[in-house]
Amino acid sequence: MKTITDNIIYIGVDDNELDLFEGQYIIPEGMAYNSYVILDSKVAVMDTVDASKTDEWLSNLEKALGGRKPDYLVMHHIEPDHSGSAAAFAARYPEATIITSAMGLKYLAQFAPGVAFKTAAVKEGDSIDLGKESLKFFSAAMVHWPEVMVSLYGPVLFSADAFGKFGSLGKCGFFIDEDDDWACEARRYYFNICGKYGPQVQALLKKAAATAPSVIAPLHGPILRGDLKPYLDLYNTWSSYGVETEGVFVAYASIHGGTAEAALKLADILKAKGCPKVATSDLCRDDMAEAVEDAFRYGRMVLCASSYDAGLFTPAYNFLHTLQMKAWQKRKVALVENGTWGPTAGKVMRDMFSQMKEVTEVGNMVTIRSRMTPADIPALEALADAILE
Repeated sequence: MKTITDNIIYIGVDDNELDLFEGQYIIPEGMAYNSYVILDSKVAVMDTVDASKTDEWLSNLEKALGGRKPDYLVMHHIEPDHSGSAAAFAARYPEATIITSAMGLKYLAQFAPGVAFKTAAVKEGDSIDLGKESLKFFSAAMVHWPEVMVSLYGPVLFSADAFGKFGSLGKCGFFIDEDDDWACEARRYYFNICGKYGPQVQALLKKAAATAPSVIAPLHGPILRGDLKPYLDLYNTWSSYGVETEGVFVAYASIHGGTAEAALKLADILKAKGCPKVATSDLCRDDMAEAVEDAFRYGRMVLCASSYDAGLFTPAYNFLHTLQMKAWQKRKVALVENGTWGPTAGKVMRDMFSQMKEVTEVGNMVTIRSRMTPADIPALEALADAILE
């Protein structure tokens, strides 16, 4: 079995069958439901797993216990992928006390109605003496649910959903130094799961810095260890809505190909003008979560969209609606609209961007009439200059 330290054992499971995480995020590399057991004078189990993996998880737990009985089940987060096996745990170990926040107890009762749990609530600053070390609790409300707690045991921070990523450990690696590219799927995970809650993540980062852990054990993805500064720095950039990568993100939603042609031409113009990085996304076909990720990653974006039903083509509207939900902010945008008889996309895009914090439109919006012509190129050139300025 995998060990985190000499008395912390990993008992989580991989899910390589699930196609959509939370019913919306594609996970081609699967998903890990992380759980741990602390074998001190007293035994604390750290979270459970999704109900679809209960049997495998209980088997892992039984092996790790080696005949001992758990004293506590600590539940940092009550979302079903982490609390889904709580009822089965309580049935097998009725003497164990389930520890969570007061709000967590309320949610647990909602997800497992009618189940009799032996419970106790903890709050910020509370601790439980396990023997060699105490388990210390910190509130992490709205990272990304209101009941969330994190805990510290010696040098190990159990961080709930913070510092998680998509991907099963069997495919992505158990420890961070076995992961080929942690940031890629960690970024997509962060902005789509926690992106709205930057201030709350900032508050958690301050607590993490004060505790100075050398290991971070999240509920998804590999265990972070060693020099944690690169990961803490990335989280600081992400949660403060800073720019991670210099460049321009060109997103487009095209009905008959004309808008796509103009968007890709603009991307070529940006490259020719020396833009350090140009990323593109077809909002009709590409993963929406990756488009959201790139919108946050870069400081500048061009949105190119067709008019539709006297409004905005649905994939572009859905994209902007998602950005609004995720509190996208502190960015520069440029617009390209397309319309055969009465272009309306630009007005809707402007209205939606105006509801976002510190989003500034630059340049003159370019209007394409059905198909791009040579006469449109100077306007695209000028728009590229404005977004690069």
